[in-house]
Amino acid sequence: MMNIKISTAQFENRSGDKAYNLSMIEKLASQAASRGSHVIAFHECSITGYTFARKLSREQLLDIAERIPEGESIQKLQDIAAQNDIIILAGLFEKDEHDNLFKAYVCVDKTGLKAKYRKLHPFINPYLTAGNEYCVFDIMGWKCGILICYDNNIIENVRATRLLGAEIIFMPHVTMCTPSTRPGAGFVDSRLWENREADPTSLRLEFEGMKGRDWLMKWLPSRAYDNGAYLVFSNPVGMDDDQLKNGCSMIIDPFGDVIAECRSWEDSFESVMITSEKLTHAGGYRYIKARRPELYRDIIGQEHSSEQKVAWLDDKIDKPV
Repeated sequence: MMNIKISTAQFENRSGDKAYNLSMIEKLASQAASRGSHVIAFHECSITGYTFARKLSREQLLDIAERIPEGESIQKLQDIAAQNDIIILAGLFEKDEHDNLFKAYVCVDKTGLKAKYRKLHPFINPYLTAGNEYCVFDIMGWKCGILICYDNNIIENVRATRLLGAEIIFMPHVTMCTPSTRPGAGFVDSRLWENREADPTSLRLEFEGMKGRDWLMKWLPSRAYDNGAYLVFSNPVGMDDDQLKNGCSMIIDPFGDVIAECRSWEDSFESVMITSEKLTHAGGYRYIKARRPELYRDIIGQEHSSEQKVAWLDDKIDKPV
């Protein structure tokens, strides 16, 4: 298994503007390739924009969604990958031959589509259909998986993807800076973003506190540590529709350590070379081997009524300023 250099990216996307968003993907992918990256990963719905979709009718969502792999965006990603000799992961809304709608994330190289994953727990729009399978595929001899945003908060999804062989799990998000029942959560005032050059300190305090990075650090490193896997977390920065997002795109190693992170508020990426030795040296490797599934197979697999509630989609929540 060869060492592989991976970049995680962040940028301020434009709602529904696929041409612009793809131009940003092209710009950052080209820069990453010129610095030796083999792979670059972008955030959830990085091609289409995300938060604005909560307002769309079924017809409007069908209009922005694409067939995969024949859609124009996949063809454009293939062109970018070929021109820069880099593997690209990015997200968009998908429609199938029956016009079922999905939240999709794809991996594309110069030959075309390598992998497609459909979000298991979509909630941004009621017309979206939940995916029903995990995704494990190969990149340069490494087994890789994909889990989108909320999928990663259900810990069984991460463990299942790891048990299917994934050594690297790509985790595209649009997250943080939204209301929740947890203490310290909430929107970040968009005026702080507009005033970020004159007053960076106030914005940094919001982005790095419990509304943002401090919350992320409560759980994301544990997903890597417990499973002995590399995690590639990607998240937008700036305004996504009327919500402000704080970036923090990062790569975490199997020890749970952050080994690369975007700390800039600019459209940017950070890269790191990952090696296979950590996969077997980390505690998660031993924990997986020590499992006793006969004790909990029936407990974990028992049926229950699945539900999810997202606080910031509640009409009672004040909209961001």
